[in-house]
Amino acid sequence: MISNDRKRVRRGEILKELGLTPVWRVRERTEDESPARAPESDQVVASAVAHPEFEEQVEQVCVLSADATEDVAEKRRAMILRMDWDQLKESVEGCVACRLCSSRTRTVFGVGDPDADWLYVGEGPGAQEDALGEPFVGQAGKLLDNMLMAIGLNRGRDVFIANIVKCRPPGNREPSDDEAQCCEPYLARQIELIKPKLIVALGKTAARNLLNIDASIGSLRGRLHQHKGIPVIVTYHPAYLLRTLVAKAKAWEDLCFAQSTMQALKASE
Repeated sequence: MISNDRKRVRRGEILKELGLTPVWRVRERTEDESPARAPESDQVVASAVAHPEFEEQVEQVCVLSADATEDVAEKRRAMILRMDWDQLKESVEGCVACRLCSSRTRTVFGVGDPDADWLYVGEGPGAQEDALGEPFVGQAGKLLDNMLMAIGLNRGRDVFIANIVKCRPPGNREPSDDEAQCCEPYLARQIELIKPKLIVALGKTAARNLLNIDASIGSLRGRLHQHKGIPVIVTYHPAYLLRTLVAKAKAWEDLCFAQSTMQALKASE
């Protein structure tokens, strides 16, 4: 077991090797502080990511100000995209890349089969997910489980369930663009490792981030989209279906479309 002191020393060495020092910490302004100091919005916060070439975790940074840290964010993303499954989980658990880390109880990595053909992607954890560390565990989760069972799936077999962000936004609000951007490398790496045949985007936030398009669910339903060469089907988020019962029939159409699409994908192999 590597001691915390040893980790800190090695972390500093790695950051120096990568050209990522110094790492600035946000601190409160004092009365005699020079007005020339950069504002808090230009500071960066630490994010723990595991580099595959090292056993211990290293401290990295994520964009909070696009001006000064774009290169650092790209290096962070490149490191995440080289992680294996266990390293990725460890990195998510220790992530402090955006403001959501300050209010979360637990990170929510995802659940299911890491070799699944199906990948379902939602928006972000809610209160119950935040408490348990698993996606879709409340009433919306029960509905999703029923939707999966209706087409012969369950969350423990041939399907993986994840979210755009791994931490709960306070008040269950929609994740901001910068929060989604900080989490994007994690989902990107999950997709690379899982290699799903089909992605189902649950709700507008998932669709917008996966497809890089801002459009209504109604306009995106009923046709195939692409995310880096992987077919994507868009449907309503289960939480929306709980509030809007008339949309359940449309969601059933989407599930049938997804099932027939998967059958065609497997037949073409």
